[in-house]
Amino acid sequence: MSGKSALVLFAHGARDAQWAQPFATIRDEVAAARPDLSVALAFLEAMTPRLPECIAALAAAGHERIVVAPIFLALGGHLKEDLPRLVADIRERHPALAVEVLPPVGEVPELVRAIARWLVNAAPR
Repeated sequence: MSGKSALVLFAHGARDAQWAQPFATIRDEVAAARPDLSVALAFLEAMTPRLPECIAALAAAGHERIVVAPIFLALGGHLKEDLPRLVADIRERHPALAVEVLPPVGEVPELVRAIARWLVNAAPR
């Protein structure tokens, strides 16, 4: 597919606006490293934009391929039930849009090893 691509970081959301700051920092760093890619942040609940609205805006802006990156540590109910339902609905509403979902960050071996290394070094000796 030769059209514009986007990466959507998908996080849970919280009532405290400060909670989203690490996710915004990740979004900004990815966008700075990949100027060829639109990078957005979307939430499941409690914050906006929600995933369907975020992807609808990207589709309206001409994006043809969306990769959703769940910024969750584990494959719990939200990723087993809520995300597949949301993605199915998005695909139904935007049939020309290619939507791919990455594994949650907590299931990426390199990231798990990086967290473990950090903890080994951060723990008291």
